[in-house]
Amino acid sequence: MSRRLLAVLSASALLLTACGSESPDAAEDPGSGGSSSESSAASESASSSTSGGACQYASDGQSPAKEVSPPPADPTVNGTVPVSIETSAGTLKATLDAGGTPCTVNSFVSLAEQGYFDGTSCHRLTTSGIFVLQCGDPTGSGMGGPGYSFEDELSGSEKYGAGTLAMANAGPNTNGSQFFIVYQDSSAGLQPLYNVFGQLDKKSLTTVQKLAKKGTETGQPDGAPKTPVEISGVTVG
Repeated sequence: MSRRLLAVLSASALLLTACGSESPDAAEDPGSGGSSSESSAASESASSSTSGGACQYASDGQSPAKEVSPPPADPTVNGTVPVSIETSAGTLKATLDAGGTPCTVNSFVSLAEQGYFDGTSCHRLTTSGIFVLQCGDPTGSGMGGPGYSFEDELSGSEKYGAGTLAMANAGPNTNGSQFFIVYQDSSAGLQPLYNVFGQLDKKSLTTVQKLAKKGTETGQPDGAPKTPVEISGVTVG
């Protein structure tokens, strides 16, 4: 199952991998094609999953791209959590919102501390309609995940401004390890269907914007970035 971020791009919809068939394809946006009640149901489900501080990380039926243990059910962090993502383009510093998205941040921190992101590449860049750099797949194919999934943590009012960190997915409650960095406001192209769990600082955003200006390998609006972006490690705190 591939992990995809689904987003409207011009007249068509662009799938950024998440969990279902994670390679770049064109497909219908489940947000625009689905009903508002589906989004509401996802939000209600997420609320119930985090009640009492407990998170659920269930097997997604796929082999993990890199062997890791699922995160603990009770989040190990709270409030705001600083992280540093060491990349070949420079250090990207971000603040994660464990208060607003406790299960998402709990998962990201767990994966980071287990070295899941070490030696991985940001495999996808989009340069039209939505403006994101997607990372978090050790296979670099857009097909990989940690072998588990967790529920959405959505309010329905999510915005995807420049510097936003959000989870890629393949529909309601299919979050795994793939995430995307918004380098230019993409709120008009993305419905509030993707967990927003952090924000880059201004210097780090500039770093991503500079590499995004170079476009993709093929010059198309969707593909691997022309300047490879390798993650060597993620430090929490």
